[in-house]
Amino acid sequence: MRLSAIGDVCHAAALVNRIQRHWPDIEITWVIGKLEYQLMRLMPNIRFVVYDKKEGKEGIKRLRKTLADTTFDALLVMQVALRANLVSTAIKARRRLGFDWQRSKELHWLFTNTRIQPNIHAHVLDGFMDFADALGVPKDPSPQWDIPLEDKATAWAAQQANELGEFAIISPAASKEERNWLPERYAGIINHMHSKSLPVVLCGGPGELDKRTADAILAHTDSVVKNYVGKTTLHQLQALIKHAKFVIAPDTGPAHMATTVGTPVIGLYAHSNPRRTGPYNDLDKVVSVYDECVLDQYGKKWEALPWGTRAKGEHLMEKISLQAVIEQVERLL
Repeated sequence: MRLSAIGDVCHAAALVNRIQRHWPDIEITWVIGKLEYQLMRLMPNIRFVVYDKKEGKEGIKRLRKTLADTTFDALLVMQVALRANLVSTAIKARRRLGFDWQRSKELHWLFTNTRIQPNIHAHVLDGFMDFADALGVPKDPSPQWDIPLEDKATAWAAQQANELGEFAIISPAASKEERNWLPERYAGIINHMHSKSLPVVLCGGPGELDKRTADAILAHTDSVVKNYVGKTTLHQLQALIKHAKFVIAPDTGPAHMATTVGTPVIGLYAHSNPRRTGPYNDLDKVVSVYDECVLDQYGKKWEALPWGTRAKGEHLMEKISLQAVIEQVERLL
């Protein structure tokens, strides 16, 4: 069970693929969020059961009814939020596997009867892989992904890529406005790439924050070649990301979507530790001010703080300079 969010279900998909590779005869049911299902829905040999968080208690009742005839050998409770813990009560299982004490929050331990092994300073993806270790699934040298996309989505993306040639993607909006970089600095990096003859397109979801962020960037530059914000399905976005030379994004889903298809990511971080939540294969490309932010706020280095500690403030992303991002772009170019 992993309901949300897009980035986290991308990490969970690597776990699912690992189980399928080594134990192909295992029957897998994935309880997943409504939006996240739209990206994962074509993964083979998986029974998806969708939970819509907007339904609240009614959704839990519906889930309980759907799974009433099934008692699973193992339930992987891979989310510690209280709402997710409550959702897990609708699922019958002999073994209810949850996080270790250090990573357990919001009464998570009450809803499980077995715990994974502690893993200090683990990336979220590695934390999910700890569940496979607890089950005895053989290890892989590195995570692998197989997330099939609609044929019409891949055809659409191929057409866009053919028209654009080599291009980069900026997905500028995180789930909260305070985690977004400044529009004028996004414009600055777009202008820089334009000077290098690398076209830039904007991508993002249909939400108001995504659209407002894109509009603010467009007010500072006329060098954006295409604005796809709110205009793609998740499958179209994933397919387009696969064609991109690289992606620039804050702590948001498309950064992790890029990882699943092997597209490099320049991640922009201030509030959360990129060692824990950054783009898994591109931590060396992250531009982060997290370390200095938590040192300022807590008087301690990140190593001395509880894992998962967030820096707080509405203006922390302003600490990320345009020059620091330009330097990472130059490395990739």
